[in-house]
Amino acid sequence: MNRDKENTGSPTNNICLKTYTQGHHILVAACDRELLGETLEDGDISFEVSAAFYDGVRGDTALLEKHLRTATTANLVGERCVACGKQLGLVDGAKVLNIGAVPHAQFVLML
Repeated sequence: MNRDKENTGSPTNNICLKTYTQGHHILVAACDRELLGETLEDGDISFEVSAAFYDGVRGDTALLEKHLRTATTANLVGERCVACGKQLGLVDGAKVLNIGAVPHAQFVLML
């Protein structure tokens, strides 16, 4: 991981990313930076974009792409993060859930 692209406060570092590892499984949790700490609501759905879950490092879409290429599972919130998952072919656009106007997607790779 390129530490020069993490936590620099640069405006291009607009993604919050945290990685969890359990055995051979790697979960990537990522959200668009401006959503961190927000609660998204839509009807009966209330979804907290928790700093405890999503805020590990700050980076750009290139850093997220690098992490998603090694992930077995991901939880993605926001336009930039979901678009990155779609671009890599990991997220099916037809399966994206919009909570209010904010896209949310998950994927699991079966090993």
